[in-house]
Amino acid sequence: MDPKPPLPPFTPETAAQKVRMAEDAWNSRDPDRVAQVYTEDTRWRNRAEFPVGREQVRAFLQRKWARELDYRLIKELWAVSEHRIAVRFAYEWHDDSGQWYRSYGNENWEFNPQGYMQRRFASINDLPIKPEERKFHWPLGRRPDDHPGLSDLGL
Repeated sequence: MDPKPPLPPFTPETAAQKVRMAEDAWNSRDPDRVAQVYTEDTRWRNRAEFPVGREQVRAFLQRKWARELDYRLIKELWAVSEHRIAVRFAYEWHDDSGQWYRSYGNENWEFNPQGYMQRRFASINDLPIKPEERKFHWPLGRRPDDHPGLSDLGL
């Protein structure tokens, strides 16, 4: 496995880099790209799903982005300790009926020495919102560097 820097042990600065890299990958909505940063035997808890291994993660992400349309995500570092990072996040999306949601969540990540995520535990809540309540309006893909983060948006 080629290393995936930044590598543990993380500092607040390198953890923030890892968080932004994850945000960028998830905003690509590319299951193949996202899955490559997890170990082959990665273990997840995401709501009521418990994927194990890269292939199950890839399938999970394909289902997710087929259902969560026009997905835009912001992640923010919450805490860091050696090979673990805690993140809070929010993302906006709509379903196929046009109903918009803002999903709020927390993730706990654990990395192996090569910088691959081996465990991911996510707790997520969905809040229906009106289109005029949306706060994430950048073009699909990477959030622009000058776009406010969660704290700046009061989220």
